[in-house]
Amino acid sequence: MSHARLALGAWGEDQAVEYLRLQGMKILERNYRTPVGEIDIIARNKKILLFVEVKTRRSVAFGSPQEAVGIRKQRQIIRTGQWYLQEHKCAKLQPRFDVVAVLSGINGTAEITHLPDAFSLPD
Repeated sequence: MSHARLALGAWGEDQAVEYLRLQGMKILERNYRTPVGEIDIIARNKKILLFVEVKTRRSVAFGSPQEAVGIRKQRQIIRTGQWYLQEHKCAKLQPRFDVVAVLSGINGTAEITHLPDAFSLPD
């Protein structure tokens, strides 16, 4: 992955963290890695434990950022979330899988779309 893409992704995650904090959420982890995958942000909002995937794009020429979170990525995030729950014993918290889409605008502005409960555990 190019340096420019890595920098854009890191910028988008910073924007998402700031957005979530302004919504009253406490950031618990960033870039949580396990043998089964990675989750960009893990946050808490009252009794909800959020596993957040952040997607950042410069334009929508190839689709919106959130469209890049396909079923394969969702499964990886779910497995990683389950790993986190096993490690941290968060039985009292309700897990939720969110997507934060960040679209880079002119002059460093960010257009943020938060999709709460974007996907869930299979039945």
